[in-house]
Amino acid sequence: MGELDNTVAVITGAARGQGRSHAVALAEQGADIIAIDICADIDAIPYPLGSTADLEKTAQLVRDTGRKVVPVVADVRDLAALEAGVRGGIDELGDIDIVVANAGVVAIGDPQIRAEPVFTTIVDTNLTGVWHTLLATVPSIIRKGRGGSVVLVSSSQGLTGRGGDGSAAMFAYAASKHGVVGLMRSAANAYAPHKIRVNSVNPSGVATPMIINDFVINGMTANPNPAVSQMLLPDTPLVEAQDVTEAVLWLVSPRARYVTGISVPVDAGHLVM
Repeated sequence: MGELDNTVAVITGAARGQGRSHAVALAEQGADIIAIDICADIDAIPYPLGSTADLEKTAQLVRDTGRKVVPVVADVRDLAALEAGVRGGIDELGDIDIVVANAGVVAIGDPQIRAEPVFTTIVDTNLTGVWHTLLATVPSIIRKGRGGSVVLVSSSQGLTGRGGDGSAAMFAYAASKHGVVGLMRSAANAYAPHKIRVNSVNPSGVATPMIINDFVINGMTANPNPAVSQMLLPDTPLVEAQDVTEAVLWLVSPRARYVTGISVPVDAGHLVM
């Protein structure tokens, strides 16, 4: 018996990294999974994104737990495609109980100041994409009629301006992740009458392909920004995806049944430096 038996969870950005970690952990606790990812690169984002092979690996890992999974290729920036994918998952698994809006991009190390495509892409993915995820999923939770839990994946950069370097990429990332916190707080109020809890997790840098790639590593090596990575706890340059997943698991579980409208930092002390 798991804490999430007989539930259906939607997870965006599920092909790899945090999304895969969240999907497998929720499945291990009994949830069936609608796993969504763009499975394509984006011109303005200077590192490879997840692939269809990555998404299928996530799906197989979920199947290995004994739970059902519906992999969906959809871009969270495209509301119509996202809604269609979610509908397909609901047709197969039933209405939704849990949402983890995890899809996001960054371009740490891109020094361009006036790179409007970079700024727009980051905001459209990280903020508009989260709003689209709410639009595509919450009506199903309401229709099911037994409440639910929504976790929006923000960042420690959604709670601080530390590390700003004037680049379009960092301005967009901080602004979008602050926006996710505002969206969470508003949604917590809006959906409370339906017994839907809404919270955010706010990790610092996480050891996933979004950070561990040649572009970001080379950019941070050439232009170090200690304020982005400095932690209070020693020997913790990056947190692990599993550590973020543990916070997500708590927030979506019955153990957090009266917890809503909060941001949970998983940052090894980044915010208090």
